[in-house]
Amino acid sequence: MNTVVTKLERLWIRHSSASLQPWITCMAVARLSTLPAEPVIPSKKPFRVELTAGKRYSWCTCGHSRKQPFCDGAHKTKAQGLSPLRFVPDKDATVWLCGCKYTSNPPYCDGTHKQDFIRSATLHEHTDS
Repeated sequence: MNTVVTKLERLWIRHSSASLQPWITCMAVARLSTLPAEPVIPSKKPFRVELTAGKRYSWCTCGHSRKQPFCDGAHKTKAQGLSPLRFVPDKDATVWLCGCKYTSNPPYCDGTHKQDFIRSATLHEHTDS
């Protein structure tokens, strides 16, 4: 999870009982902001895939899967906050599924991989860990 501590503050709680101190120090509380997980780019080209009508598919949205363009569960440890896109095609078809993970029409390729920010990006390389 991409979590950043943005502010650490001490909380002071006023206690209404006269027998106790009027102010009690509580433990420090961290205010956290969660940054959205960003996908890595596993391919700068789409994947040509034969889809079967009625079959459930899970398209990888994080880019960490070793079974591109489909999910292998890598997001659970490498990209918490991203989940696969599950879909069921209506008919058998040959389609182009996005490989760069930045399409505006997921899971299908919309040509985003041709833009400069993708063309100049570094491809994600899998590590053994």
